[in-house]
Amino acid sequence: MARLLPTQTDAAVERSDNPAVLSLDDDTTREVIEALSSETAYEIFQLLNETPATPARIAEQLGQSLQNVHYHLANLEAAGVIEVTDTCYSEKGREMSVYVVSEDPTLLFLGTEDDRPSLKRAFKSFASLLGPPSVLLAIGESISQFITAE
Repeated sequence: MARLLPTQTDAAVERSDNPAVLSLDDDTTREVIEALSSETAYEIFQLLNETPATPARIAEQLGQSLQNVHYHLANLEAAGVIEVTDTCYSEKGREMSVYVVSEDPTLLFLGTEDDRPSLKRAFKSFASLLGPPSVLLAIGESISQFITAE
């Protein structure tokens, strides 16, 4: 018998070329750092960077309770680093949200709001040398190293 409701998603991880820049004196920065400070939240974020997933799939892959996964997803979503991209249905017909990393990458800048113009100028000159994809890869690697070092 054919299914009326989709049980899988065709969502994909998509990133824009326009990263959000957060500085130390930005309230959003605190939210992002707090949301990613837990090992479980960080693992969820890494998983969603690779592929969109439902809370049940995340819980299964990470060996976590569904309640714990929902808690961390709510924190990550409130911080703006993940978002709901689709909806699919369980075998029992329950609606499930599909999460993915936010489309706009986030750059954490360890300076103040006053330092932002010089940072943007530096990145524009750097981007013109290497091209946008290389810059985004470098930013992602830097953030990953920063988070795992703590």
